[in-house]
Amino acid sequence: MPYTSYNKADKDLWHFKEAKRITSTERFILLILVITGIISVLRLADWWFRNDHIGNLFLFTVLSLAFWYSVLRLILIWINYLGIKKPPRMEPPQGLTVAIFTTSSPGEPLAMFEKTLEACANITYPHTTYLLDDTRDRAFKAVAEKHGAVWLELVGLPGAKAGKINRALELTNEDFILVLDPDHIPFPEFLDHTLGYFQDEQIGFVQVSQAYYNQYRSFTASGAAEQTYNFYGPTQMSLFGYGCSVAIGANCTFRRRALQSIGGHGIGLAEDLVTAIRLHAAGWKSIYNPVVISRGLVPEDLGSFCKQQLKWSRGVFEVTFMELPRLFRKLSGWQRISYLTIGTYYLVGVTQLIFTIIPFLYFSTGVLPASMEFADFIIYGMPVAICAVAIYMYMQRWLCDTATETGLHWRGMVLKFACWPVFLIGFLLALVNAEIPYIPTAKKAAIGYITPFIRPMIIHSVAFLVAVSGVLIYRRYFMPESQLALSAEKTWGMIAFAFLAFIMAIGGIFAAMEAWGMKAEDPWDTVNLKNE
Repeated sequence: MPYTSYNKADKDLWHFKEAKRITSTERFILLILVITGIISVLRLADWWFRNDHIGNLFLFTVLSLAFWYSVLRLILIWINYLGIKKPPRMEPPQGLTVAIFTTSSPGEPLAMFEKTLEACANITYPHTTYLLDDTRDRAFKAVAEKHGAVWLELVGLPGAKAGKINRALELTNEDFILVLDPDHIPFPEFLDHTLGYFQDEQIGFVQVSQAYYNQYRSFTASGAAEQTYNFYGPTQMSLFGYGCSVAIGANCTFRRRALQSIGGHGIGLAEDLVTAIRLHAAGWKSIYNPVVISRGLVPEDLGSFCKQQLKWSRGVFEVTFMELPRLFRKLSGWQRISYLTIGTYYLVGVTQLIFTIIPFLYFSTGVLPASMEFADFIIYGMPVAICAVAIYMYMQRWLCDTATETGLHWRGMVLKFACWPVFLIGFLLALVNAEIPYIPTAKKAAIGYITPFIRPMIIHSVAFLVAVSGVLIYRRYFMPESQLALSAEKTWGMIAFAFLAFIMAIGGIFAAMEAWGMKAEDPWDTVNLKNE
């Protein structure tokens, strides 16, 4: 029987969901869309790189690097989609020995573990659940034993979550290990959708989708969830098609022998990505099964979300700078491309800084990186934007839960913009190899607290209003009429460009301010495991 929820809005979340299979006709349509998109990009590039478009050579080079970095990533995503694939259902053989590892850390709510460990006990395939605990709180031992789990006190180990997993590997002997984050509530049939794939002895790990049950709690929660829908649907399915689906920390089942072959679970702020790249470099294969067989939590307030993103950005750059160069020659061609693409995702912090500065540079000095007509940019750039949106929306037919996950995902875009200073900090910390602590993602909203991460957005918004007001006043009262018409298109084009960023910043401010009025709630209390 599926679980249920006491919230009517969540009534359908606790049923099994899966991405649909891909037909030949759908592949052909996708191919046409991608070819059209690439042609539109080539047309834009032919127009962009004209000698008469260079305003200031240095600034034009900087702008081009930022802009075409973004476009190149778009093309790689499109090409990745062409490999989309869904594995066939594989029934698990009987008699496998399976462990479930979930970890507890100081400050995490005990009531959440009541729900998670009870759900683990409900998993139908025979297994042993282990609570890897470093809270020094004996209540966690009691709740583990209440639900038939083995309590392992693992205090003071280096490596945070991964350190506890590696120590638990030494204390246990099961052949397969499901790593389950403590905020995730697994469905009873969880292992039935993962263990069958291990009949292929080359499979090192099986990853399934992550889905959430608190995304309706706030703007931030909705946006954080929206950022993941496409990744856990068509993106990971496409990576699987190219032989490089990655592990994502939670809901991943590993072969013990595979982990042992690389010296255990990877340690780092992005320990899941470290583990995945090492396993692929060691020759192990991975499976991505796009099924919803558990639901967990996303951050509900902007401060918690930004802390999570800072940890992830610093950790992903660590993989890019340390792991990828070391293992590059051991990876397949598309594995190299995919890890490089994943590893440079957070460079958006650098590119957005450039895009943010350019309008203010023009407002204050009149200098532009490029001598382009704004109308021409729209004419050549709009087809690329239309293709990007069309492909993005088309790929949503392979989301894992189309009933709740489809849409423009504009909240996710707002949060991504709001976090660009965080991504920039993560990049700078990686450049100087500065360490930051491994802090588990918050399981409850910080209600009544306005995060300091709001400051860059406030500064940006005030700077926009001041700059635009100054430009309008200057044009209205001080600029000679002979120059008004000549500069009108460039000025209004820059104002429009800056206005888009301003609107996104206002959205981020709203997300931060929402923490003032949120009601306190423990999301797991709404989940009914007994289906009464």
